[in-house]
Amino acid sequence: MRLGLALGYWGRGPNPDHVQLAQEAERLGYDSVWTAEAWGSDAFTALTWIAARTSRIRLGTAVAQMAARTPTATAMHALTLDHLSGGRMMLGLGLSGPQVVEGWYGRPFPRSPLTATREYVDVIRQVLRREGPVALDGRFHGLPYDGPDGTGLGKPLKPITHPLRAELPVLLGAEGPKNIAQTTRIADGWLPLYWSPTRTDVYEASLTGLREGFMVAPMVRATVCDDVAEGLLPVKAMLGFYIGGMGHTSRNFHADLMARMGFEEAARRIQQLFAEGRKEEAVRAVPDAFADEISLVGPRERIAERLELWRKGPVTDLLVLAPDPHTLRVLAELNTVG
Repeated sequence: MRLGLALGYWGRGPNPDHVQLAQEAERLGYDSVWTAEAWGSDAFTALTWIAARTSRIRLGTAVAQMAARTPTATAMHALTLDHLSGGRMMLGLGLSGPQVVEGWYGRPFPRSPLTATREYVDVIRQVLRREGPVALDGRFHGLPYDGPDGTGLGKPLKPITHPLRAELPVLLGAEGPKNIAQTTRIADGWLPLYWSPTRTDVYEASLTGLREGFMVAPMVRATVCDDVAEGLLPVKAMLGFYIGGMGHTSRNFHADLMARMGFEEAARRIQQLFAEGRKEEAVRAVPDAFADEISLVGPRERIAERLELWRKGPVTDLLVLAPDPHTLRVLAELNTVG
């Protein structure tokens, strides 16, 4: 099981420790480093900054939002950074949800998310393979554009720049069973948001027949500390925000996933509290058991024991959200021993 460093997206401003953490992860033998975006910092600029200050570690977006860019624009980002980094780029994509897509990007959330995702990946593959002009008779991402408000002058174009790698890895962040199953067919890897090594049956039906080399790369918050309850507080804060605030109460994919993982009552309670503006109560309502299942928190010995559970399943890459170099080092040592 390879280790990756997940840096997420910025909060109020750039984190001054991110480059140093990426460099330390590279020194420790981590395989990859990943950036993200929500509605603030973008994923590609921060990743390019890190690429310029590292030399070996692979670079990934987990995730870049599809609504933020056309698929051709995303492919341009990916092929450019792949060239600049010497072939280290991995492209992780996600749909986000209706609240963000319509509220931030000002676009309709696709009524057929699977079709929209499939078309998006199709266009990116065409750009990267550069076998001919890019064209797609699609419902959401048709090229050339042929809508009623167009000029009719568009024509299929072949990328000017020759991509460094035609098979640059494309991964998808997917949460619903059908979306995950499609991911195994059209992508090179899957980026689970929440993964519990004791509840792999939640995903079992969607992950049948995985082909060799397919990446399963969940994120895990990790903290080496003496007090487990205190170490879980950042995990609960993150869950409270995602379950309660990253989506409408009537349609929140993160809350639905938590429900499928056996915590439906708690998920709906968190949503209700967050919607009422009782954010601190929403965080406290996150069950310790759920936060603990999807994280690696506690003394070194406890983390070593729990890390074995992650190794037993289909996980190929563990993307570690770690706040300090000490935790990164401990996980590197434990993973080497394992």
